[in-house]
Amino acid sequence: MRYALSMAIVGTLFAFTLHSTHAAPNLVMIVVDDLGWADVGANNPETFYETPSIDRLAASGVRFTNAYATCPVCSPSRYSLLTGRYPARAYVTDWFTGDRTGRFSHAPYESRLPANEFTIAEALKEAGYRTFFAGKWHLGHAEEDWPEHHGFEVNRGGHGAGSPPGGYFAPYKNPCLAEGPAGEHLPRRLARATCDFIEAHQEGPFFACLWFYEVHNPRQAPEELIEKYRSKAAKLGLDPKGSFKTCEQVWPVKAARHVRVEQSQPEYAAMVESMDIAVGTVLDKLAALGLDDDTNVVFTSDNGGLSTAEGLNTSNLPLAGGKGWLYEGGVRVPLIVRSPAATSKPGSVCDAPTTATDLYPTSLALLGLAPRPDQHLDGVSMAPLLKDERIERGPMYWHYPHYSNQGGFPGSAMRDGRWKLIQRHEDGRVHLYDLESDIAEQQDLAEEQPERVAQMLEQLEAWRLEVDARFLEPKGGNKPWRPGG
Repeated sequence: MRYALSMAIVGTLFAFTLHSTHAAPNLVMIVVDDLGWADVGANNPETFYETPSIDRLAASGVRFTNAYATCPVCSPSRYSLLTGRYPARAYVTDWFTGDRTGRFSHAPYESRLPANEFTIAEALKEAGYRTFFAGKWHLGHAEEDWPEHHGFEVNRGGHGAGSPPGGYFAPYKNPCLAEGPAGEHLPRRLARATCDFIEAHQEGPFFACLWFYEVHNPRQAPEELIEKYRSKAAKLGLDPKGSFKTCEQVWPVKAARHVRVEQSQPEYAAMVESMDIAVGTVLDKLAALGLDDDTNVVFTSDNGGLSTAEGLNTSNLPLAGGKGWLYEGGVRVPLIVRSPAATSKPGSVCDAPTTATDLYPTSLALLGLAPRPDQHLDGVSMAPLLKDERIERGPMYWHYPHYSNQGGFPGSAMRDGRWKLIQRHEDGRVHLYDLESDIAEQQDLAEEQPERVAQMLEQLEAWRLEVDARFLEPKGGNKPWRPGG
């Protein structure tokens, strides 16, 4: 990476400055499962959902409008959040344990967070931080793969499952969460556990992760909130069953695929608000304890909103596609950072492209700790962006050699500045989009700009060689495309 040395120097200088004014600041990282970029009021004032707590956080921090997950499904992007590395480096390229096939078989992949990875939690624990995890982990099904073995002292609910085993109301049937009274609501329980940890360790420093199971299926929420959104849909003249259009069908079936084009689903809306209430509970606790000036808060999602399958919960418009797709709706996510070290005006908006690998080095910088470039190999510190400075970065990459449950095709992608290139793995076809003028990815410019396509393909293939990327496997005697073949 051409910027690696210069950014390491910048990170060190930023950390030195931070140490002179703040002693051991705290970090709270909030990750929502399947929350779409357009589901948040701060990103989409027209959203059907109500997110006052998240909007309040955005008004007091910096909102990143070009923020990305490193994969359109959950486990790989969670790997990147913890390690600062692209999923392809460790072959953790699909959710654990997806096995869908299509015209071809999916690429072989690993289904656990490698034991030798040094996570951000381990780095902070080594620096004297108390570490806490609550919510969805989904980074390995064996007990030795769970949060306690990757740097977290306390674990409330994190294990191998990708959705809450007993649903969103007690009994939870979760091996890492004590049962609550019948009917207790999971997001409230996890928020309360997070608040208890913060209060117990308010002298700091602490690192608290609240990684919600919401808003992942199953669609469940308090009935009073569901009824609220049924009434809201009726008042707005919206069909609570939704409005849909046909979209690309990748699976080898005759049935059409549909995508939701209107936000109106009451149960999903209630789940979004339930999650937002829980976020507000944690923010209120920080304020009540007088910790706002000592605590960095990061809020993001692990992939885009679910729009093309499994209930078609939300609409990501104007973004194309959704969870499971390499289009913007599958990988562009909300990102808000509130930091005592920021000099940006509260409520600022930053359009610099950033991805999940960046949160590890950014967190180190904001906490006054030296960067670990050999660990967060693919991450770039965003700390200068919070000081109204710019950073230089190379392209960002995605590699998803799988057929998603949501209908997405196997492929690779890269973004370099305003340009995004997607290459399909079944046949090697390429698409090129100008995201500055076409955020909806409706105008494929590949045929019009062959030189740009050739240059970006060369960069993409060099990166895939660097990370030893894997590709589709033959099926039934049919051989898939291969780079250079």
